[in-house]
Amino acid sequence: MDLMCIPVQNITHPSLPLQVMKGTSHSSKPVAIWLLVGVLMIIIQIILGGITRLTDSGLSITEWKPLLGTIPPRNDQQWNVAFEGYKKIAQYKQLHSYFTLENFKSIFFWEWLHRLWGRLIGLVFIIPFLIFLFQRRFSSQMVKPMIVLFLLGGLQGAIGWIMVKSGLNDENLYVSHIRLAIHFMLALGLLAYTFWFALILLVPKRQLVSEPSLKKFTILLTVVLVIQLVYGAFMAGLKAATAAPTWPSINGEYIPKNITSYRGQQHSFAWAVVNNPIAVQFIHRSIAYLLVLLLIFFTILAAKRRHNSLYQSAVWAPVLFAGIQVALGVLAVLDSYKKVPLQWGSFEWMAQLHQIVGMLLFLSLVLLLFLLQKKQYYNR
Repeated sequence: MDLMCIPVQNITHPSLPLQVMKGTSHSSKPVAIWLLVGVLMIIIQIILGGITRLTDSGLSITEWKPLLGTIPPRNDQQWNVAFEGYKKIAQYKQLHSYFTLENFKSIFFWEWLHRLWGRLIGLVFIIPFLIFLFQRRFSSQMVKPMIVLFLLGGLQGAIGWIMVKSGLNDENLYVSHIRLAIHFMLALGLLAYTFWFALILLVPKRQLVSEPSLKKFTILLTVVLVIQLVYGAFMAGLKAATAAPTWPSINGEYIPKNITSYRGQQHSFAWAVVNNPIAVQFIHRSIAYLLVLLLIFFTILAAKRRHNSLYQSAVWAPVLFAGIQVALGVLAVLDSYKKVPLQWGSFEWMAQLHQIVGMLLFLSLVLLLFLLQKKQYYNR
């Protein structure tokens, strides 16, 4: 995915991989629009991934056909062949053995749409890229980085299939939560990268703010949030909400007494904090509380610094998103016991909105990092 496809002249500072020519002309507008479309499409793709997970649809397509997979089954014979492939895995045998062909079609749809949208993202990036390349909107030294980013986009699809394969067997009911986290975080990385370079074309130098201490604080917040998002993916992959559908306690305890115990067996602490649903939920909650406190402190400090209107709006966005995020997370946990196969209910709504607001929180910190960069390295 060519997320760096922007007219540039040189690369002189590691903290800002791209520099836009001073006085960027109207010829850059199509590139900016293209990048923003990419941002929107990646957001939709992540949302579709969330729906696929919440509907248990991710293992419904048991083959990876990058080209032929665009076309869904077209007749009863093809549908039965696809359904027979699903019947061979543990998820069907242990959870969904009651599925009819119509039930299977309902979960097949979301996984197929998720994969189809990924292919559309590739087309939306590569076709304008070739047009812009023909129109000479890019400097020659940027072609290789663009190709690398196309490969990264392809890698995202490959990692998605590696994730799916972890559930296509006789043992696992779902995909590996660790592979799910890698897939999710790579998607967020591509989203942030695209958004960053759209900002390069859209935000003039006069909007940047020189606040070194706030920049360091924002980096800290971003690191904490990334860890939190990883644990959010662990929560999703392990179905950890259902392990403790209570709040503010965790099944009556504020600090679980034996987080190294799982299914009657003792494990190491290092294993438990990654694989034990109770331990994962405890860590996810704890980081959420820490992040909110840090964001409140950050907002108090940052709001006192009087700068332009974009900055003033940007400093308030993270703490607002975080508050909504925590509320949605609590509601999702409390409603997790209501989950019913093949039905979209209150739990699914809360969990999906929780993920969407998490993306917005992440992008709000990316925006802050952009605004707080050093002006001397930004030539627009």
